[in-house]
Amino acid sequence: MTIRKIDSVLGKKVEYKKQYDPSILVREARSRNRLKYDLHDKSLPFMGYDIWHCYEVNFLTNNNCPINRIGKLKYSCSSKYIVESKSLKLYLNSFNMTQCGKTSMDAEIHIEKTIIRDLSELIQCSVEFRLFDDWNTLRPYENYPFFAPGKSLKFSKFKESPELLSFYPGGSFIFSSDLLRSNCKVTKQQDVGDIFIYMEKVQVELSSLFQYIVSFRNENHFHEEVVEMIYKRLWSLGNPAKLMVGAIYTRRGGIDICPCRASHEELLDECLIDTNLLTNKLARQ
Repeated sequence: MTIRKIDSVLGKKVEYKKQYDPSILVREARSRNRLKYDLHDKSLPFMGYDIWHCYEVNFLTNNNCPINRIGKLKYSCSSKYIVESKSLKLYLNSFNMTQCGKTSMDAEIHIEKTIIRDLSELIQCSVEFRLFDDWNTLRPYENYPFFAPGKSLKFSKFKESPELLSFYPGGSFIFSSDLLRSNCKVTKQQDVGDIFIYMEKVQVELSSLFQYIVSFRNENHFHEEVVEMIYKRLWSLGNPAKLMVGAIYTRRGGIDICPCRASHEELLDECLIDTNLLTNKLARQ
């Protein structure tokens, strides 16, 4: 597979392919952002996955019957690379007029195998991908309380400011908010999402956490990087016994990205990371 540079797609007008074309895929090295935060691939303080929901996967049978499906993609945060989201959208679109099998089932199997093969080769790790034709009744993070800041709280910092965070000893800390907003590293388009945090043996003062999350508003990073940055700050400054940070971002171009990182495997939400389950969407997905 020929690997394109990330600036060959992002921020540029790109032709939409009418037939299957894996050459459009672009990858980005995770290490480019991790090293700034003293995160090293061989000694990461977390485990986890990047979960992608692809709502516009469509293709043809051999008699040109259109098939529309939803795809769920998963790969480990230990992969050397991530797939760039615009290139994934263009790659999936290249199946739109591609004949993939005699029957709808044959075509689905072909699509799943092809995407797993191409993405595994691109990012050099094992990839899971599953197609769905309907939703089940599960919902991710349903036990996480939603918090909104008090009206008296003022915000003045809009670049990542870990000095805002204030911790104190305590039991379990469970938090979610819809205030997460950053910008794409290349296009500078805004990325908004819901953030979910679980900690043990330490608490975060709520006003300080709100101010810290809001301080990402003028940061330019990929979704995966933002989650890892927040995790790293909470882990290093708060020293919790256990920690999970996850985000469910707003859909763009028919795809949402949901990174999750945790110190312990049992903290990873089973509904989210299981590619055999397709959960109900949150409001902004």
